[in-house]
Amino acid sequence: QVQLVESGGGLVQPGGSLRLSCAASGRISSIADMAWYRQVPGKQRELVAYIYDRNTTKYGDSAKGRFTISRDNAKNTVYLQMNSLKPEDTAVYYCYRPAGNYWGQGTQVTVSS
Repeated sequence: QVQLVESGGGLVQPGGSLRLSCAASGRISSIADMAWYRQVPGKQRELVAYIYDRNTTKYGDSAKGRFTISRDNAKNTVYLQMNSLKPEDTAVYYCYRPAGNYWGQGTQVTVSS
């Protein structure tokens, strides 16, 4: 089993920044792909950012140019730096590990003045 715990969400004003963290623990035997998704009520969960095991990255259209995904393998932690936040970025953000289909519990991000 692998546990994923997100942190760093909260309330931020438009134009502000937040950094989300996802700490992995449990039966981790190798560096794996990781991703951030987000979801708002009534909509499907959407990909925000993806980082491959060799650190290649890709982003959803809404995140390009504003968000950056990174990882610290020594800490088994993945980060999502979010800049220039907009009200439409308001969502629950989830960490995801495709190998084994593991999801975190989610962290709420609210962008509002």
